[in-house]
Amino acid sequence: MSNYNDVNLDAYSERFKALSNPHRLNIFLYLAKNCYPGELSTEKEMRMTVGELGEGLGIVPSTVSHHLKELRHAKLIRMERKGKNIECWVEPSSVEGLIDFFKQIKEGK
Repeated sequence: MSNYNDVNLDAYSERFKALSNPHRLNIFLYLAKNCYPGELSTEKEMRMTVGELGEGLGIVPSTVSHHLKELRHAKLIRMERKGKNIECWVEPSSVEGLIDFFKQIKEGK
């Protein structure tokens, strides 16, 4: 783990802190499963509104919004207002960063 500088460790720490809450982890996993960019995905399919998230997870929108704020602060998701709705999606570079983090651990770097 000596390959990580303090800035990287701070960023990873923020991400893991955000994901340590069961509701936020559930929201993040739901978004990752349903809104992660892929070759066959359209932009609309890669995004979900706060209301849709709440319905899919059985959580009231105000609670979803609170947890989304923390996930966005940790740079795990992105959000954008579209009219009266707020759309959110997984930040692909963040996920790739987490994958790389665990690969380096596995490889002993």
